[in-house]
Amino acid sequence: MNSERRRKQHGFTMIEMVIVISIILILMGIAVPIYKTHLLHAREAVLREDLYTMRNAIDQFTQDKNKAPQDLNDLVTAGYMTKLPLDPFTRSSDTWQPAQEDVMLSADQNAPGISDVHSGSNQISTEGTAYSGW
Repeated sequence: MNSERRRKQHGFTMIEMVIVISIILILMGIAVPIYKTHLLHAREAVLREDLYTMRNAIDQFTQDKNKAPQDLNDLVTAGYMTKLPLDPFTRSSDTWQPAQEDVMLSADQNAPGISDVHSGSNQISTEGTAYSGW
């Protein structure tokens, strides 16, 4: 009986270790793609929020100053934004693509300029559209 106890206390068998490692690998194989998908959806949500904020700032600037901003940095210097956000896909605040148009957004507006802004990323979203088209 004493020799039986000693044999059982030596540790796990090789088969038990292989089974445990296999289960861990299967669970990781399921969890990693789901995690990556959640990260992508979170970045998309941040992009939507940043675009919404910048577009609102452009509209407010245009209505207050009766002219559209000529550069995105005008929004920062005029105090409509504290700083330009980082594009979550390019990880830079310099890659935003402003849409310069000659269209006046309001009747009082006396100078055209930036009327919209888009992401500088050339990647495709989970919806199947380019981020630069958002």
